[in-house]
This record gives sequence, C-alpha cells and structure tokens, in this order.
Amino acid sequence: MRIGLYPGTFDPVTSGHLDIIGRAVKLVDRLVIGVARNDDKGPLFTTEERVQMLRAEVAGFQADIVVRPFDSLLMHFAESLQANVIIRGLRAVADFEYEFQMTAMNQKLNADIETVFLMADPRHQAIASRLVKEIARLDGRIDDFVSPAVARQVRAKIKGS
Repeated sequence: MRIGLYPGTFDPVTSGHLDIIGRAVKLVDRLVIGVARNDDKGPLFTTEERVQMLRAEVAGFQADIVVRPFDSLLMHFAESLQANVIIRGLRAVADFEYEFQMTAMNQKLNADIETVFLMADPRHQAIASRLVKEIARLDGRIDDFVSPAVARQVRAKIKGS
C-alpha cells in the first residue's frame, strides 16, 4: 500500500492546500494529512481546530484520507505511519529553495521515504495562509482563497481575538 504524507500547519487550510490534496490522492492509496503543532509560528487556530477544519474540508473527497496532528520530527512521524512518500506543494522559487534543503536532510534521515513536489495550480500560486490571515485581520475579503466554511471560521476567530 502506498501511503503518502502531506504535512503542514494549515493555519488555515486554503484552496491551494485542497488543490494539492486533490492531486495527491491520485498518487497514493492512502493520504495522511499531518497537521503540525507549531506554536512558534503563533497559529490563529489550535492544532485541534485545524485538524477538525481539515477533516470537514476533505470529507467530500472520494479517497482514503486521514487527518492527524503531530509534534515530532517529520521523518519520525512518516515512519510511524509507514509512509512511502512525503507530498509537498510548491508555489514559487523561494518555496523550492527551502524544500530542497528539507528534502536533502530528510533523505539523510531515511532514504526509503521519497519526497514528491506538486506545483501549485497557477490559480492558487499566490495563496498563503499567512496572507489569508493578514487580509482577514484588515477586514479584506478572503472568499477567493478559502472555502466559505473556513472563511467564516477565520472571521469569527479574528473577531474573537
């Protein structure tokens, strides 16, 4: 069984993330979406909120998708899942430079787990969770970047903070 791991903070999940998920499920038998607990990034949503948000967003996919939080080294998490491949999305050259370094390090940690890069659909290349939150904080429209449900959750969270 080919198990793929798509890790990220997903704070919040965007249309770009969902595009990568939709394409990744065509490459693997099971896709595990790993929601990283990364308090250093100052997330808007808790890990559990992000897990629940992702579960709701992928519920309509006709694929074997599991959403799980993790707070360990990525390769340790991948090994615990018996993942064969790590899926990463690329938007721009700057993403590639960072991902290139991470892939080299991960390869040293476990050469049996491959990393596959999926280029963002041009319609989603500018979308970043960080920018979605910034636009929302400044009372801008985020509906073109996230689903209606996520947009409501982002606006509610920002109003409550």
